[in-house]
Amino acid sequence: MVKETGYYDVLGVKPDASDNELKKAYRKMALKFHPDKNPDGAEQFKQISQAYEVLSDEKKRQIYDQGGEEALQGGGGGGEGFHNPFDVFDMFFGGGGRGGRGERRVKPTVHNLRVTLDTLYKGVTKKLKISRTATCKGCKGLGGNEGSAKECSDCRGRGIKVRVIRMGPMVQQMQSHCDSCNGEGSTFLEKDRCKKCNGKKQVKEDEIIEVGITPGMKDGEKFVFEGKGDEVIGIEKPGDFVVVLDEVEHEKFVRKGDNLIIQHNIDLSEALCGFVRTISTLDGRTIFYRVLPGEVIAHADVKVIHNEGMPMRRASSDKGDLLVQFDVKFPDKINPDAAKKLADLLPGKREEIIDEDAEVVELTELDPQASRRNFAERDDFEGHGGFGGHGHGPQGVQCQQS
Repeated sequence: MVKETGYYDVLGVKPDASDNELKKAYRKMALKFHPDKNPDGAEQFKQISQAYEVLSDEKKRQIYDQGGEEALQGGGGGGEGFHNPFDVFDMFFGGGGRGGRGERRVKPTVHNLRVTLDTLYKGVTKKLKISRTATCKGCKGLGGNEGSAKECSDCRGRGIKVRVIRMGPMVQQMQSHCDSCNGEGSTFLEKDRCKKCNGKKQVKEDEIIEVGITPGMKDGEKFVFEGKGDEVIGIEKPGDFVVVLDEVEHEKFVRKGDNLIIQHNIDLSEALCGFVRTISTLDGRTIFYRVLPGEVIAHADVKVIHNEGMPMRRASSDKGDLLVQFDVKFPDKINPDAAKKLADLLPGKREEIIDEDAEVVELTELDPQASRRNFAERDDFEGHGGFGGHGHGPQGVQCQQS
């Protein structure tokens, strides 16, 4: 039981989230609230980075779970010890604000590439058209003819404009970026401007890159294309372009490492008397299995089909396992005559000895709206095992029922 859930709430995960779940949550939220894409997201971006910095560190996470933020600030590695949120972002995506020797570097451009589980199973080479900001080759980043730049008349060469605002006896100065010279402090006359970039020093360039996805790759894996990101005037080396794989939820299978999980719904008669099921694999094959009469399948049972999971990275011919989890559907009611026949056929029925002073009570359906207390007790009962959770599906599997 954790003391606080604030950091988990910021990332939108549960306190028992795995490292992979934390990484996936941070990746999506950091890209969503990064100030470059979301000018109003600076504060959220900072909170997301701080939360991930703590929860991704095993020691800090343990301290936070036991004592909350107060314990971290008391010497556990939080508070004043937080890194710059942009540094956390760069470290996560393989970039860096500064190199090992202190040189300035351009932050990487990150692109989320949504891929299906089928694609990760079979592998594919995808072509991406990327667009980046590059230094204008026509003027070599000068913006116009060398030596012809003139001081900006709007900001007088400062690159910023100053406005004076009077509020009664109070006078306040407000500074803003000069749009006339784009903050450069100088401009070019029309005749002297570079015709390719119109004096802006930079242009947009498009390029096609190839992303080679090999069988068995996982959600969150990165491809780093060095020097394919944006260029910044005054920094020699361009930034990197980073492609991050973002796995789309599959309608039938759930992936756990190299294994796949599928849920099959079966009737009670099938669970007791046997059945046959087919499975369409991710590479387009059809396989089937048999459960023979007399081989009873219990609710939430898990069976294994070896070597039908995801390809393994070390050798794509080797695969993980396919786990089949069963959800046994019980009938709402059965005919009394049929019930008697079943009682005669099935083992285990016992006769209860009733004390003559015992009182008869009525067993009815639970109405959650009628009693919050009863509803809470039912949840507590099911959470501790109950009767196996009939009617709620096997625990821990989120995939399409079939």
